[in-house]
Amino acid sequence: MGTLKAVAIISGDTNVRGYLQFVQDPNGATHVKGKITGLTPGLHGFHVHALGDTTNGCNSTGPHFNPLRKNHGAPSDKERHAGDLGNIVASSDGIAEVSIKDLQIPLSGQHSILGRAVVVHADPDDLGRGGHELSKATGNAGGRVGCGIIGLQSSV
Repeated sequence: MGTLKAVAIISGDTNVRGYLQFVQDPNGATHVKGKITGLTPGLHGFHVHALGDTTNGCNSTGPHFNPLRKNHGAPSDKERHAGDLGNIVASSDGIAEVSIKDLQIPLSGQHSILGRAVVVHADPDDLGRGGHELSKATGNAGGRVGCGIIGLQSSV
């Protein structure tokens, strides 16, 4: 089996648009790279959600992908959802260049993220440290401004 690749086309309620590629390295880490435009400048929570369902826009993608039933946290924390990818940063022109490597978002196996959704939130993810009632569940990252379903990509 060669290198696994997946893609997500990001769209949102406003002018949020983007493209993300997921490439699983042989060592198990998945590299997420791409560009999202139309964001407000600053930090935006960035997560893999449990469902690849966009029938009601980004709101039907369910909770964060959390197969091990842990509390929300930062990507570097032991206690975190598998889908907790922290924040992406949009520049003053609303463009976020994404480049994240993570071991908990494989494209194959029992906890594969294929068929799930990646979601960009309106506000910063407090990484479970904000003291807000939603910190340990969602990072209090606010509304869902963009999302896309993660699907297999041709390896050619």
